[in-house]
Amino acid sequence: QVLLVESGGGLVQTGGSLRLSCAASGRTFSTYMGWFRQAPGKEREFVAAIAWVTGSTYYTDSVKGRFTISRDNAKNTVYLQMNSLKPEDTAVYYCAAGSGINYSRSQEYVYWGRGTQVTVSS
Repeated sequence: QVLLVESGGGLVQTGGSLRLSCAASGRTFSTYMGWFRQAPGKEREFVAAIAWVTGSTYYTDSVKGRFTISRDNAKNTVYLQMNSLKPEDTAVYYCAAGSGINYSRSQEYVYWGRGTQVTVSS
């Protein structure tokens, strides 16, 4: 069993920054850690992922150059640094752990956190 706890969400103005954290505990034998988000009335979408072993990172096109995913293996923690935030980034952000092949598919992730709200005001 893996427990994921997100933190760091909040309200920020357009152009501002936030840093999300995801602390993992339990049997964290996962291949990828990912961040997904879900805006009201929309489906959950992939944001970014990182491979635990290699540190390889992956991003959806809309956040490339603005968001950075990183990990601290010793702390079992994954971060999402979000810069140049836009109103369309407003959503609940979820951390997830999985061992599948396709890091961008939510179905590949087994464990999920409860989410943290990010609101970007215009």
